[in-house]
Amino acid sequence: MEIIPAIDIKDGRCVRLYQGDFRQVTVYDADPVAVAQRWIDHGAPRLHLVDLDGARSGHPVHTDIIRAIAQSVGAPVQLGGGLRSIETVERALDLGVQRVVLGTAAVRDPDLIARLVERFGDAIAVAIDARNGMAATAGWTETVALSAMDLLERMATLGVRRIIYTDISRDGTLSEPNVAATGALVRPGGPAIIASGGISTIDHLRRLAAVGVEGAIVGRALYTGDLSLREALAAFQ
Repeated sequence: MEIIPAIDIKDGRCVRLYQGDFRQVTVYDADPVAVAQRWIDHGAPRLHLVDLDGARSGHPVHTDIIRAIAQSVGAPVQLGGGLRSIETVERALDLGVQRVVLGTAAVRDPDLIARLVERFGDAIAVAIDARNGMAATAGWTETVALSAMDLLERMATLGVRRIIYTDISRDGTLSEPNVAATGALVRPGGPAIIASGGISTIDHLRRLAAVGVEGAIVGRALYTGDLSLREALAAFQ
């Protein structure tokens, strides 16, 4: 199981939100590029970048920072936030990221996802962000009448090979991941699942690994020191 540090970028800084609420933001570092290099130096196999301003505006905002990270750290980078067209996906891949993550577009424009998968294959991942089991869009500011499970089925039908699942109520809380809801999405022959939200201990990671997820994205716990990336990686070697 991959353990993937998250770097959320807002106003050019590395931050974390509480349950996706833009009014509850904690700034952890003014230099996201330095943070990215720190996690790579600690052994991270991959980085998960989120352009929070992009997610809210509907198009990537922090392209200079994203390019600097993708082209300097020497490890694969995946990016989410504001990727809602073929053009924005192309530009993101041109920045040097290996994988792009689309969330809002998966709900609003599944035909776009189908075209992207046909064109870019494994470089396309879909974020399923759920609030009380229902999909949320537009930087988690809107909840729609579509369950996470139904959205997963739609994406699998379109050929999506990788899903990043976040229980919004757990995200940034250091409580625990929603292992049951995450595990329910794992199925033989289905898309690989990457878990996110509430992960703060090695035990949480072990429980997720036990239900068969491909990876786990860890954010706030790394920045607060509740979880050591080095120790977590050592536990899964």
